[in-house]
Parts: sequence; C-alpha cells; structure tokens
Amino acid sequence: MRIMGLDYGSKTVGVAVSDPMMITAQGVEIIRREKENHMRRTLARIEELIDEYDVGEIVLGYPLNMDDSKGPRAEASEELADTLRRRTGLTVSLWDERLTTVEADEIMSELHIPLEERKKHVDRIAAAIILQSYLDSRG
Repeated sequence: MRIMGLDYGSKTVGVAVSDPMMITAQGVEIIRREKENHMRRTLARIEELIDEYDVGEIVLGYPLNMDDSKGPRAEASEELADTLRRRTGLTVSLWDERLTTVEADEIMSELHIPLEERKKHVDRIAAAIILQSYLDSRG
C-alpha cells in the first residue's frame, strides 16, 4: 500500500505517492484542467492513479491562512476531501500546506531550474512536500 499526496489548486492538482514502505514521497504528475469547477476528468485521473499505485490513503493539502483561519481555498479542499472519501472509500486527511509552494520554488531555485520552467513542476513538487511532511510526522 502507498499513500497519495495531493496539492489542489484552482486549475491543477499536483500528485505525489509514497514508496511502498511509506518512507519517502515522489512527485508523480500534475493534473491540469481548463476551468476550476470542471473536476470530472481530474477525479477520474486521481482514481486511475489510486489503482495504478495501490493507494490506501490520501493526504490532501489544506491551505489555511497564516492566522489559522479558513479561506475559500481551504473550503474547496474540504469539499474535495469529502468527494474523494465518497468516491474512493479511502481515508482522506487534510494536511497543513502553508508555504509549500514557496518551499517548492526555493528547491527549484537551488537546483538552478529556470524561472519559466518552474511553473511546469511546482505543483508536483508541492504535493511531494505535503506528503513527505505527513510521512515524517508518522515517525
């Protein structure tokens, strides 16, 4: 079994999965959609990846505000978590993702990835950071 990490954005979902021993996270892909509320294909792709990687649990980034309040993106993440629970029957945990996009951008900067290339990878890397943080918290 593996754990899947998701970084849910308005037009993308970054996807990462753990190794089978649930120690490390690897970015898998970025699911893109043209419009924010068009989720049918996104959900279908997530379900395909669940089957492909034998996923038994999902960790979804939870974008709380810096003062711990919930904004529209956090509420959208809660709705997605409920949808994923219903559709997959899996446990879906919300995980604080504050500053993960900043951290992903810093990692790419340290790797000397050109600025114009970073947008192609940031959501996948952010998903891996979210998942790795969750894995590390489990001991």
